[in-house]
Amino acid sequence: MTAGRDDNLERLRGIARRVMRERDLLPEFTAEARAQAAALAGPARSRDPSVVDLRDRPWASIDNDDSLDLDQLSVANLLADGAVQVLVAIADVDAAVPKNSAIDRHAAHNTTSVYTAAQVFPMLPERLSTNLTSLAQDQDRLSIVVDMTVDPQGVVRQSRLYRAQVRNRAKLAYDGVAAWLEGTGAVPAPVAGVHGMAEQLRLQERVAAVLKQLRQTHGALSLETCEARPVFEAGLLSDLAPDAPNRAKELIEDFMIAANTATARYLDGRHLPSLRRVLREPERWSRIAAVAASLGSRLPDAPSAPQLNAFLLRRRQQDPAGFGDLSLTIVKLLGRGEYVLERPGTRDPGHFGLAINGYTHSTAPNRRFPDLITQRLVKAAFADAPAPYADPELAALAAHCTRQEDNAAKVERFLRKSAAALLLAGRVGRRFDGIVTGASAKGTWAMI
Repeated sequence: MTAGRDDNLERLRGIARRVMRERDLLPEFTAEARAQAAALAGPARSRDPSVVDLRDRPWASIDNDDSLDLDQLSVANLLADGAVQVLVAIADVDAAVPKNSAIDRHAAHNTTSVYTAAQVFPMLPERLSTNLTSLAQDQDRLSIVVDMTVDPQGVVRQSRLYRAQVRNRAKLAYDGVAAWLEGTGAVPAPVAGVHGMAEQLRLQERVAAVLKQLRQTHGALSLETCEARPVFEAGLLSDLAPDAPNRAKELIEDFMIAANTATARYLDGRHLPSLRRVLREPERWSRIAAVAASLGSRLPDAPSAPQLNAFLLRRRQQDPAGFGDLSLTIVKLLGRGEYVLERPGTRDPGHFGLAINGYTHSTAPNRRFPDLITQRLVKAAFADAPAPYADPELAALAAHCTRQEDNAAKVERFLRKSAAALLLAGRVGRRFDGIVTGASAKGTWAMI
């Protein structure tokens, strides 16, 4: 295939915009939304005396190397009794994006940022998501803090939420932090540059590990899927690199799960409705059991997260090379998560994969609209005010967010396939070693 240096990237961008529109996602902001973003004088400020000043804490963000839309920071403090105080600060996006404003209407339509192989289609204008509402390094920002006390066994024995001003001391990247934590890389420069940051991250990793261990004893599933990330060189697609799990990603994931659970519990305690993230018991459990049986294991007739996780842990030990493919098969059979309205006094269906009842999305308001909704509900609780959304409106938003999240996932998957096709178009006729990962009437799937 002959192509100019920018042809691959531009071609993928054109495909992305077309598929976005086909999936009822808006690839561009309205003129009104752009004008609203341009009119903002700077990041939101507050003179509310209830806003706690926590700028002196050694906060840090850990995200992808190129991420600028930073939603959360974390910090930990070892207590005298061996428990650890974990603070997660979440960007106060609502302070800059009023409900029903032009920017909010765009966010409410798309409901999520869409991360394609060609480009990112942000939920909020980049002047906000990567600047004014991002918890950027060395910038003072308003936030909602989830303050949790975690005992040595991983139990969150108490939690509270409040508004705070924070300052990111170190913008860190998953791969660099993970290599250092695993002993395969040097200490990242931003870690070395902040006094006590290395010890801070070691403490956070230790707490995250006990949080995960406790969840797994309750049946949280140990799954390990890996996506391919396109690599461009001057606009030319040169490779698809694996984007594998690592210890830094797991640290953030464990803290976010704890913060989201604490937020759901807070709204429950204030008798306010909320959007819950649920994954129902799998309807295709018999097929999951058949997969286990084909590998010499027996699962019970009724869905059981602890039994499924025990099977997964055994297979990870027995066949680490094939565990990613097995995880992908199980993920597909589990089905997709969804958002549902939780009214005070009712009980949501729970999250089968996390083995949790009472779980919301609250930690990424720059990237997900359900998190911005949750933030507004939390701030209503702070003010002892009524919920800013009526129950019918929340129920409709839950269904819409679920639908648009599914559309965004399909766009992202289509672009990954398009990138793979572009990369392999010039290699027709070549032979590759591969592993057959599936077969049906539609065709045969192989990983090369």
